This record gives sequence, structure tokens and C-alpha cells, in this order.
Amino acid sequence: MINISTIIYLSRKRLAIFTLIAIILICTLGVFREPLYNQAQEAISVLVSGEKLKPIYYVDTEEKKIAFSFDATWGAEYTPKLLEILDKYDLKTTFFLTNIWLKEYPDVAKQIRFAGHEIGMHSVSHPHFNQLSEQQIVAELQGNAQLIEEITKFKPILFRPPFGEYNNKVISVIESLGYIPIQWSVDSLDWKDNMDKDKIVQRVTQGLHPGAIVLFHNNGRYTAEALEEIILYALKEGYTILPISELIYKENYYVDHQGAQKLKSN
Repeated sequence: MINISTIIYLSRKRLAIFTLIAIILICTLGVFREPLYNQAQEAISVLVSGEKLKPIYYVDTEEKKIAFSFDATWGAEYTPKLLEILDKYDLKTTFFLTNIWLKEYPDVAKQIRFAGHEIGMHSVSHPHFNQLSEQQIVAELQGNAQLIEEITKFKPILFRPPFGEYNNKVISVIESLGYIPIQWSVDSLDWKDNMDKDKIVQRVTQGLHPGAIVLFHNNGRYTAEALEEIILYALKEGYTILPISELIYKENYYVDHQGAQKLKSN
């Protein structure tokens, strides 16, 4: 199978020709391969727009403000401890919830919101968004937003794509629905089996920077153990910890090729 992504480095003209040939062959031979077709669509999108659309990875600011976020896809065993620690320091953060998690832990979702934390979307079923059609992406977003609002009474505006996976089509659909796509600039890797408390603390504290968005998971085995030490370090260094929606700009901004959210100059 031809993989268009392997020739992205070629000139736009050559890539456009190759893309069109691939699509013609697919249609002519009747051999439909959805991942290849999606790659072809993405290549054409980049060619036409001349740019690769990006979610917000971090905010371009000199102020020592950062945001903590927690993705919820599996389990809730450690979530009460996370909430207890965040409450201890009077901190509000952002939890990105999937429907597969919400349906299993609706009461925990309510506790998260009751504690004052922001709720973001993380999809209905946690699929690979690059492999979805526009209609499927819309269904994942709207279905997720609806269940979040039904359970927590919170209307979400932020969306984090599963696996951090996106392309121009994904970003365009997210934004067309009025949502803001969010990534991260500091990854705790707390989901990995070999990441104990000390490794998580070291990785996050060494990666902190003004405008950072930090990725955790609500049920990482050592996340709760590491969280307090990370908070103490951040506060000692003069950082203010906020929910993502209070860190990012809401208007008059653009996202550059590195994922930095910047204010437009007047």
C-alpha cells in the first residue's frame, strides 16, 4: 500500500500529482482503504491551505502562569486523592472526560465539577481521530459534550483529541463547532508502568515554563503521589496554577507552527 505521509517532504507539485494518482487508482481499482484516503485528504488540505493547523500546546507569555490537566479514560481509584490535594492548595484544574469513563463513573465526574474544576471533552469512545470522517468527528464531539453537560451541568468548550492525534480536518471540525482544540507542552508520562513518583516529579518540574499546559491522567498509578510535590515546586518557583480556559486567550489570537498561542498584533 502506498503511504502518502512518507513523501510529504517532496515538492507540493509532485505531492499533488502523486495524491491525485493514488485517489484515481483507489477509485478505479475499487480497492478502498480508508486510512490511505484520509491521508490523501489531509495532504490535499495542507497543499490548498499552505499550512498545518495546530491545537494550542501552550500560551506564549512571560507571565508565570501554567495549567494542569487530567485526562480520564480508564479507572477512578486515585481521583479522590487528586481532588483532595488540589483542594488542599485551593487549585482549580481541567479534567478531560470521555463518555466511556463518564458512563462508568458519573458520580466521580460530579465530584470533580462540584470541587470547582473545569470539564473538557475527550471524545465519546477515544478513537484515532485521523481515521474518522467529518461526520464521525462531529458525532464524537457532540455526543461527548452532551453527556458531560447531562452529568455535570457544565458546558464544555475545550477538546483534547485522543492520543494527541490530529490533522487539518480534525482541527477544522473542532473549531467549526465552536470548540477550542487543546494539546500540551509538558507530558508527565504518568500512564507508563516505568514512571514512578520521582520520575514523574522530575519530568514535570524540569519541563515547566510560563504558559505551559501539563498533561496528567486521573488514574495514573503514581500521579496522586507526585502531584503535591509538583505543586509545591511550582508555587515555590512563583507559578500560578490555573484551569486551561483561564490560561489561554479567548479571542484575537493565532496558533503558530509550534503550537504556541499568541496574541495578534493590532
